[in-house]
Parts: sequence; C-alpha cells; structure tokens
Amino acid sequence: MAGDWFCCKRRMKGFGSMSASTFRFGQHVVKASVVFLQTESSFALVNRKPVVPGHVLVCPRRSVERFRDLHPEEVADLFKATQRVANVVEQHFQGSSLTIAIQDGPEAGQTVKHVHVHVLPRRPGDFEKNDSIYDELQKHDKEEEDIPAKWRSDEEMAAEATDLKKYFN
Repeated sequence: MAGDWFCCKRRMKGFGSMSASTFRFGQHVVKASVVFLQTESSFALVNRKPVVPGHVLVCPRRSVERFRDLHPEEVADLFKATQRVANVVEQHFQGSSLTIAIQDGPEAGQTVKHVHVHVLPRRPGDFEKNDSIYDELQKHDKEEEDIPAKWRSDEEMAAEATDLKKYFN
C-alpha cells in the first residue's frame, strides 16, 4: 500500500506543468505569471474573465476531465488548496461570503476539459438574485461569449497573481 502511494505521488509530480513558464489547463496553455499557488498536486490561477472581482480557479496539476477521475490524494490536495485560496480571496477582495463551485461535465456547464474549482468572493448585493451567480458561471466560458476582446490583459492578470502570491509565501 505504501508503495502504491509513493508510486502514484511520483507519477503526479509535474503534471499540469508544461515548462517553468507555462501550465496546461485542459485545452489551454496558461502562463506561469497568472498562477499564484502551487502545491504537490494542484495549482491556482487568476481568471481571464472573472464573474466577480477575485474569481479564481483551483485545478489539479494532472489534467483530468471529470472529478470522479481524480485519485483520492489529488482530491484531498485540491480541496486543501481550495480552502487556503478561499480564505485569501475572501479577505483580499473584502468579501463576506464565498461561492465555491465545480461544473463537472458539459451538462453542468463545464467548458474546459480539466477539473477546476471556481472560488468567488461574494458581497451583499453583488447580484440582485443571489443564485444568478450560477447563471453567470454557466455562460461566462461559453464559446460565443468567450472572445479575447473580453479577456483581461496578461499584465492585469499577472499583477493580480503577484498580489495573491504574497499570502502564500
């Protein structure tokens, strides 16, 4: 049993990384400059088109499409990282609550074929109807909505990632 754990951990090292300067996020290549936390099995990045200020993503390093396909140790690391990130973004973006969501499969709204956790700091009145945030999540990455002209600049995302990295050093 212990040998299986070691073997699996060794296999997972480096997954998600393409090089020192890029990460794989499903079908996308992400610059390391937008990644603000790395753990053994997970990484967190700022969002190119946030639904609310501070909307970030936490992903396993290994690119798997569905939550059920993660190894138990990856699930544990992903949720530990999500908890750390959630505490930071709620404080940093002066939220009073959080929405934490996984869209697991296309019918659930998943458009990037890589498990990821959305962490969104919330404030009173940020949406007229509280559950409207799920409608926004559903449409924010749809093909017809996801055009580069609506994305934040690399510089803006890198600056946000740099601000968030300070909490994890």
